[in-house]
Amino acid sequence: MANIPTRIFPIGIQSFEQLRTRNYLYVDKTDLVYQMANTNQIYFLSRPRRFGKSLLLSTLKAYFEGKKHLFEGLAMERLETEWTAYPVLHISFARTRYNEVKNLHTLLNNQLLDWEEHYGGKPSEDTYGARFNGIIQRAYEQTGLPVVILIDEYDSPLLDSTGDEKLRKELRQITREFFSPLKDNTEILRFLFITGITKFSQMSIFSELNSLQNISLWEQYSGICGITEKELLANFKPDIEALARRNRETFEEACAHLERMYDGYHFCEESEGVYNPFSLINVLASQRYDSFWYSTGTPSFLIDLLRARNMPLMDMEGCEAMADAFDQSTDTLTDPIPVLYQSGYLTIKGFEDGIYSLGYPNEEVRYGFLRSLLPIVLGYSKMESDMSLIAMKKSLDKGDIDACLTRLRAFVASIPYEKKSDNESRFETIFYIIFTLMGQLTRTQVKTSVGRIDVVITNNDYIYLFELKVDATPEEALAQIGAKGYAIPYEADGRKVVKVGVGYDKATRGIAGWVAE
Repeated sequence: MANIPTRIFPIGIQSFEQLRTRNYLYVDKTDLVYQMANTNQIYFLSRPRRFGKSLLLSTLKAYFEGKKHLFEGLAMERLETEWTAYPVLHISFARTRYNEVKNLHTLLNNQLLDWEEHYGGKPSEDTYGARFNGIIQRAYEQTGLPVVILIDEYDSPLLDSTGDEKLRKELRQITREFFSPLKDNTEILRFLFITGITKFSQMSIFSELNSLQNISLWEQYSGICGITEKELLANFKPDIEALARRNRETFEEACAHLERMYDGYHFCEESEGVYNPFSLINVLASQRYDSFWYSTGTPSFLIDLLRARNMPLMDMEGCEAMADAFDQSTDTLTDPIPVLYQSGYLTIKGFEDGIYSLGYPNEEVRYGFLRSLLPIVLGYSKMESDMSLIAMKKSLDKGDIDACLTRLRAFVASIPYEKKSDNESRFETIFYIIFTLMGQLTRTQVKTSVGRIDVVITNNDYIYLFELKVDATPEEALAQIGAKGYAIPYEADGRKVVKVGVGYDKATRGIAGWVAE
């Protein structure tokens, strides 16, 4: 029991008041909250799901309601001197699923009724926009103070309805009408903050709010959600020590393990890495490493998008985008790259000459993402594939390429026919997914001075060079490795280099054979 942390972790807690009054652990972000609240008036912030957006808005709500006692001991206590209690209108669109229009009607009507209990209503206000406009006006008139409006996960209705254009159009019209008063009331607003995953131009809300600041890529706010390395060590050192003891690691090894699994998010080109807060809090509370964020589910809109676009999975690592791609409106959700970035499945890895290079932020996302795509790409469930993957990994770790490929051939043969293809790139995709899920470093189309190696797989003791040929013999594939000197760059590595030629039969859509040396 001595190894179990006794501190209270805020798992699932999105209320700042609840977090502070019940003595949960809190990483102080209130200096950034103060800076935002006293610099500009209208903001938009995009961050992935479960990244702390709701807690941030709850913190802003407590601040603007003048709840000074909740900020004792935090940076805000020394920064704020007036503590004015403004009228605050706070709405979250993440409270329900929007698989039918009535769910949005219910949410909006209930929220408006709640506000009308405080500020009153008029029979003539018979639309959502008119009711919202009347509430804003009366809140200002009754208090004599400008109004604060906080809108959380504004895009949830549109994301939930991706793939159903008729439903999506209805939800968009309703939401646009509800938001319409914002543009006409900026003179009586103290502060307006909108969060979401994506930015939709067809909502009109962004184009009509002329003074809106989209801080999603601003360096000074890159750490406003999530946990930085400095914050991790300053706030959670005892918990990391307990985690290390529980998993028979040194403190340094535990830190490296946490970084490898959960760090790596970058929200501008020069920002420090940010840890996924949901996964980090869960692993420190449970003292076990797991895919906590990913296990909460991949959004259906993203799966639908990838299926429709048929994006090669190997292109995810090292893909590139122009600087303006992240600020493009994704109202039609046709380009996977900005959506994958905004959703947290890709992050910024580098920036040069106006071009961003992107990649998976960490191992949790890499392996979780590929695992979630098994049913789509290969027609396999997690349970069906795990035993095969474990057996193949053991063979590969021992250098037994024949045993590994024998199991792989059986695995590929059992993939449903419609999930397979008769082209080499699809065959590479199968290799990439399977070997990456084994925990092997897997790269495809690796450039050399004279060509490209189809697949390079490395582990602690071996480097495997694969040449894949459709309707050609394995011997021909192996000969290409030798003829083009693909093994030469790896001769000084120290690990054993294994060259493997693999033939793929177009007719049967399966592995015809292989030869290795």
